[in-house]
Amino acid sequence: MAGTEIRNQTSVQEFILLGFPGTWYFQMFLIVVFSVMYVLTIVGNMSIIALVRTHPCLHTPMYFFLCNLSFLEIWYTTACVPKAIGIMLGTSQTISFTVCLLQLFFLLSMGSTECFLLAVMAYDRYLAICHPLRYTVMTGRVCTQLAAGSWACGFLIPMITVFVMSYLTFCGPNEINHFFCDFKPLVKLSCTDSYSVETTVCIFSSAVTLVPFLLILVSYTHILRAILKIPSTTGRKKAFSTCSSHLIVVTTFYGTLIVMYVAPSANDSPALNKVFSLLYTTVTPMFNPIIYSLRNQEVRERLNAPLAFFPHTSSLP
Repeated sequence: MAGTEIRNQTSVQEFILLGFPGTWYFQMFLIVVFSVMYVLTIVGNMSIIALVRTHPCLHTPMYFFLCNLSFLEIWYTTACVPKAIGIMLGTSQTISFTVCLLQLFFLLSMGSTECFLLAVMAYDRYLAICHPLRYTVMTGRVCTQLAAGSWACGFLIPMITVFVMSYLTFCGPNEINHFFCDFKPLVKLSCTDSYSVETTVCIFSSAVTLVPFLLILVSYTHILRAILKIPSTTGRKKAFSTCSSHLIVVTTFYGTLIVMYVAPSANDSPALNKVFSLLYTTVTPMFNPIIYSLRNQEVRERLNAPLAFFPHTSSLP
């Protein structure tokens, strides 16, 4: 895929990312907005990681997976926002074919890993609420294996997409109407038949998104049934509060993907495509720490208490 093989199969050596066309004032406004969102995303997610690592009472499977999600969101946003800011500044509008595929690979990998992590987190909540006596199986070793499996699958499966795309031929034009190298705008520029590539990508993308989504759906179906069987109102509220933050994140993440890739208007309109892409690559990673902070009593209490920067032991890594 890399190096000489790529150069021998395409006459276009670099692409031009158009970003968000507009006046100079509009570009400056977007630069400020993107910069603020990027800083808030980094600070927010790093704060969640630091909070969990420095408070032994948060060393549970749920917060271990939350740390993985926060770490992922940092790199998810980093894969596209700095480049987008460079595009709007006019200093980094071009991107080589190889780097374009590399950016696409990282974005697809982060998105795929998030799907798997959200499914694992839903399974964790299912065990905790529906089978509390069996929850002891979620040891540090099991949690590490589940997280490592999510990251491994998330990075291995998109390799197929990038591999098949490396065989596409690009003869020109070379302008991508987006602020990062996304699959659909890139495929539209190909001067060869991309049907087999799109079919292959569709199959693997469906597997990556639908299988975890079905697992999440099944888990929350059982969780809802278990919660409704709790006799006391206080008990139901307490049980639901332990998974409400995750449910909001799942709804936001998958809702954006469904609207973007299923709704015809989003597929036909480059402007809408950019807006929805902005939601799941920038806005959602920025709000996830806020959602977990506001909806989770344990996190709120730790935020209001002094940080315990002392050595400690934990059953989780």
